[in-house]
Amino acid sequence: MTVSGTCVSAFEPVRDLFAAKLESGEEVGACLAVVSGDDMVVDLWGGTADVPSGRVWERDTLANTYSLTKTMTALAVLLLADRGEVDLDAPVARYWPEFGAAGKQNVLVRQVLGHTSGVAGWDANISLSDIYSHEEAAALLAAQEPWWTPGAGSGYHVLTFGTLLGEVVRRVTGSSLGRFFAEELAGPLGADYRIGVTDEAPERFASMVAPSSAAADYSSIPPDSLIRRTLLNPAFAPSIVTDPDFLAAEIGAANGQGNARSVARLASLVSGGGAVGGRAALSRTTLERIFDVQADGVDRVLGVPVRFGLGWALPGAVMPGVPEGRVCWWTGFGGSVVVADLDRDLAVAYVMNKMSPELVGAAKPNEYLAAVYECVGRGR
Repeated sequence: MTVSGTCVSAFEPVRDLFAAKLESGEEVGACLAVVSGDDMVVDLWGGTADVPSGRVWERDTLANTYSLTKTMTALAVLLLADRGEVDLDAPVARYWPEFGAAGKQNVLVRQVLGHTSGVAGWDANISLSDIYSHEEAAALLAAQEPWWTPGAGSGYHVLTFGTLLGEVVRRVTGSSLGRFFAEELAGPLGADYRIGVTDEAPERFASMVAPSSAAADYSSIPPDSLIRRTLLNPAFAPSIVTDPDFLAAEIGAANGQGNARSVARLASLVSGGGAVGGRAALSRTTLERIFDVQADGVDRVLGVPVRFGLGWALPGAVMPGVPEGRVCWWTGFGGSVVVADLDRDLAVAYVMNKMSPELVGAAKPNEYLAAVYECVGRGR
């Protein structure tokens, strides 16, 4: 199967691995990008974007990146912090007074970014269409109590991450999260990544290939467990990600549409010390806040040890392809991944449509990361 794009000679083993996975069928359609300094040293794509029609994966194909979206939402909040419009150590209620109800008056912005706020899901049984109505979904969260003492360890905010922080962005700027992200980050950096899409032809979007099996037997999980209350309220099938209503919604935790090139470009804002192509956007002081550890232990929802900084995860055993150091990362359901490595001025992104069952720690992204870092090591 043909691999398109560019790859400098030092990273040819990465291209070979990508080509082999497309040829073997481990990938259906995918893209992979690496930014070193200001240079896009790997920009590869190939395969099939839509299996039923046979439509090929093109240079500008976009795919749903699931929870990788959270890193983009975090960048929006960090940008506001850098401008002095949001204090990461302040209560959320400073910007959103209604959120201070039901014992949440002291929940901090950084605790939402670090998944420790206790507001990991909705008390009410909700549907995906309920989350499409951002203000109504946010109002429900504002009225409920936290599920554990805020700051006392993490419980992955599967969908509430985007609703909570999106409402902070809206209260501070008067703009929706998707619009603010487009105007202040994606647009200026030339990154084709969207949180909320209403103006594109359906042919631009890849359809997902659902995992052949689930990572866990969710049917055996008690109705009152945190796992069921976060992962399954609501649950949605991969087939919905090309639905116009889903695309148009601004779900800052789960429906960012992009490709590896755009994700790596945005991540290079972090890996490059706050600037891309000489354009400064974030100060070093703000970037260092990403590495303030908010939780380090077994996550209540994911069930695996995760070290969370501000909006990004930090190196740990759950993702062995991510090296130690001043490196931050996160992944999306199915395997998409982004890494921003400040020590090496390196950004890596992988986006695909054939999904692995794991919520975190899938094999394919770890293999690509291992190949990238092997090439980096040889070049030193």
